[in-house]
Amino acid sequence: MDARQFAEQICRVLRDNGHQSYLAGGCVRDILLGREPVDYDVATDATPERVQELFPDSLAVGAKFGVIVVTEGPVHVEVATFRSDGGYSDGRHPDHVEYARTPEEDVKRRDFTINGLMLDPFTNHVLDYVGGRDDLRAGIIRAVGNPTERFSEDKLRMIRGVRFAARFRYAIEASTFIAITKLAPDILQVSAERIRDELTKILTEGAARRGFELLDETKLLSEILPEIARMKGVEQPPQFHPEGDVWTHTLMMLEQLPAGCSPTLAWGVLLHDVGKPPTFTPPSGPNGRIRFDQHVEVGTRMAIDVCNRLRFSNDDTEQIAALVANHLRFKDVAQMKLSTLKRFIRLNRFEEHLALHRLDCLSSHQNLDAYEFVRQFIAETPAEQVRPPRLLTGEDLKELGYQPGPLFKEMIGAIEDAQLNGTIRNREEALQLVRSQYGAPK
Repeated sequence: MDARQFAEQICRVLRDNGHQSYLAGGCVRDILLGREPVDYDVATDATPERVQELFPDSLAVGAKFGVIVVTEGPVHVEVATFRSDGGYSDGRHPDHVEYARTPEEDVKRRDFTINGLMLDPFTNHVLDYVGGRDDLRAGIIRAVGNPTERFSEDKLRMIRGVRFAARFRYAIEASTFIAITKLAPDILQVSAERIRDELTKILTEGAARRGFELLDETKLLSEILPEIARMKGVEQPPQFHPEGDVWTHTLMMLEQLPAGCSPTLAWGVLLHDVGKPPTFTPPSGPNGRIRFDQHVEVGTRMAIDVCNRLRFSNDDTEQIAALVANHLRFKDVAQMKLSTLKRFIRLNRFEEHLALHRLDCLSSHQNLDAYEFVRQFIAETPAEQVRPPRLLTGEDLKELGYQPGPLFKEMIGAIEDAQLNGTIRNREEALQLVRSQYGAPK
């Protein structure tokens, strides 16, 4: 059973037991737009307790907000009781939930008109109390009711409005836009995790450039990612970056990120030049040029700081930092020793490094020679030559009589270098190399 069939089945069970039930929110919007919904939500007048009675295997993950998750295998549907929320003193969660009896009351506490639609799955009748269908036709993101009140209730709605406008290529209605710019400083009341997740969606839904342009226009960008906002107006050497300043270059890269791309790649793209604004040095002398000395090292530290601030996992932080730290190494690939090149392409998730480099080139000088060189090397080099089996281990060296210590790491590294460079191929040659470079064991 697919998600829509399951959601309709839930609606049927609720109705057969005397309750109202409708498909609600984003899934209705997507159905009307001819898009496949990511998930389905059901709205009902049944209380959470009643929903759990009717669906005993359901999960009460959001029961205090009137939400029960009903599951069948991998498919899950959120079933929410009609409600009209109380105040939002923390700007994130309702202080208390008041259940409502009608869908109209429920819709009027939702965020945007295009998300305030309900659909009778059995008659296909659309319930629209807020003008959501008109805004869908006109391509407008409009807050339900008073936008200042909607955003004061949950500040994250400001970023969500930007995300919807970018994803659907819609305009933000004027009073909604003004309310976002006015309340932008309050966005930091939202948890770092929620901000991170919303930004990641902007970066990976196929409209990252427009999303970040809107974050900038609404004044949200300087609040949540001041490091990115500072890229504006930071000029670059025209011989390498004819496209313009660091902000323009970054936007051009974001524009090429496809929907569904890796989140770590997307964040690596966003942050790869974050070290340029603080390291900018204007040209000096008649033949001088703009310089960004140490911008990779500075940018790597800054990327780690951003990731920590936004509560990324350790694995994601490590990968994003690695993308920033290594993005300039491609310019040297044709001159690298074989051992260095092989170690380079052994970087974790190297395909993301390669993808970032390609976008970097296409958004600046357009020279893809290094990209093609690496692609060809990977295609022509057997995996066992890139990651050959170890010829000697620390235990082997101890058995040969060498004393354990810091020198072991150097010896094993020298063996691997020679192996990767193709100058030794077996254990005997490795032993000979150790004896010739480090002498006989004492």
